[in-house]
Amino acid sequence: MKKKALFLLLAIVFFGCKPKETVTSTKLDNKTEVAIKGNWRIASVNFPGSEYLKVTSFNIADAKCFEGSQWSFVSNNNKGNMLLDKANCPTYSSNITWYINKDGFMVIKFLTEGVKAKHTDSGYILRVANVSASSFQLIDKVNVGGQFVDIVYNFEKK
Repeated sequence: MKKKALFLLLAIVFFGCKPKETVTSTKLDNKTEVAIKGNWRIASVNFPGSEYLKVTSFNIADAKCFEGSQWSFVSNNNKGNMLLDKANCPTYSSNITWYINKDGFMVIKFLTEGVKAKHTDSGYILRVANVSASSFQLIDKVNVGGQFVDIVYNFEKK
């Protein structure tokens, strides 16, 4: 009886523990990646209460400072860059690495000079929507006053 109980306990532990899984799928959506390759600018940033709330995007600057920012996406190596240079906002530029997975999310990392992407631990996961030849949206969920709201970054082709 003790052997059966021990075997049952070991079976529960062995089969009951799942290996750690990543938060996002790494299976790429190459079709969408190719659709957004090229040079883009953020035409507008929208979210509920944007006329009186300040939200910091990507731990860089106020979300509205990203309006007019320039982005380049290279689909064959999933690299690119971005430039933030709006008046009355901090100037910021960074190389980026990115990919779009089969679940419809863009995983993006802002790279520090001299640090490889594989050594950059933090990044952002945004939903990709409404992709066309001339525009697309990235949608981020953020906690504002205890409620999750969507911040929509509207990109237009340059």
